[in-house]
Amino acid sequence: MNNQEVISQQPPSAYARAGVDIDAATDAVSRMKVHIKTTLTPGVLSGVGSFGGMFALSALGTLRDPVLVSSIDGVGTKLKIAFATGRHDTIGKDLVSHCVNDILVQGARPLFFLDYFGTGKLEPSVAADVVKGLSEGCREAGCALIGGETAEMPGLYGDGEYDLAGCIVGLVERSQIVDGSKVVVGDVVIGLASDGLHTNGYSLARQALLGEAGIPLNSAPPELGGVTLAEALLWPHRCYARVVLPLLAEQTAPIKAMAHITGGGFVDNIPRVLPPGIGVEIDRNSWEVPPLFRLIQEKGRVTEAEMFRVFNMGIGYVLIASAEQADSVLAKFQAAGETAYRLGVTIEGSGVVFRTG
Repeated sequence: MNNQEVISQQPPSAYARAGVDIDAATDAVSRMKVHIKTTLTPGVLSGVGSFGGMFALSALGTLRDPVLVSSIDGVGTKLKIAFATGRHDTIGKDLVSHCVNDILVQGARPLFFLDYFGTGKLEPSVAADVVKGLSEGCREAGCALIGGETAEMPGLYGDGEYDLAGCIVGLVERSQIVDGSKVVVGDVVIGLASDGLHTNGYSLARQALLGEAGIPLNSAPPELGGVTLAEALLWPHRCYARVVLPLLAEQTAPIKAMAHITGGGFVDNIPRVLPPGIGVEIDRNSWEVPPLFRLIQEKGRVTEAEMFRVFNMGIGYVLIASAEQADSVLAKFQAAGETAYRLGVTIEGSGVVFRTG
């Protein structure tokens, strides 16, 4: 009997009997590496699988007074749509885009990203699809997927379920931080179009569309113009770094404040970046709310006020510029292929005021 035969006759490991398959984890990491390597930037010093990710700031060139900006987030119950459809290759991009947009608000460019993937039973192909999406998001944003954690925890998650979270680190020169302090009354509020719900409001959307209305995910409601409900609910979170960072790099940067329209919608997110005594007035007729949001509102019997506090309503990112520079900013976004709107103006007061006409 040779050594190979002895090994093959060994009983399953105690850890495998307990529900943790180390061989599956090794397989998953091997599949992930193909995608992760496509994101590595010149600053990355560590290889895939190191205990810690290392990034050399010297690769960024001369830095005067650099400030690191970080954020951590998850994807929420949008994961439920991925579980139900068996499609896992976009949910990672959702996570990266969400985190990139969060630090972009303060003017930071992303440097590197780390993810956490936890599941009850590790399926290497599913984990690899998730990392494929993470890698695509990182490549689009110009940051490196520098590390992560894949955890198999039997009994903690339902069959076929997992959780996904991520942390991003970016950098901005202190003198270029965007903090809203220069916003004054009469500045112009500009909005960039979203791609669907992004990563917020899915608990209400699922209740309204799948629960109360009973619309099958594989059906194509006429309101959505031939797109299935599953496709509409899985539209990836849009990343705005590609079009916003060039504006911030201009010698006379025209942007005074920015807000990522996530949980809390217009009502909670825009005031976060305004100085005391300044509010915004939004013209509700300045853009058309996409059909998916109206379908949720109708089927879920949701008030207009709550819709604007839960969802982005078709506007994923808001910027504030002076009245003199607003037209130029709008033109640059449109030239870059973004759908941009003049949403309204800043006013004396606080909060968000909506008007029609």
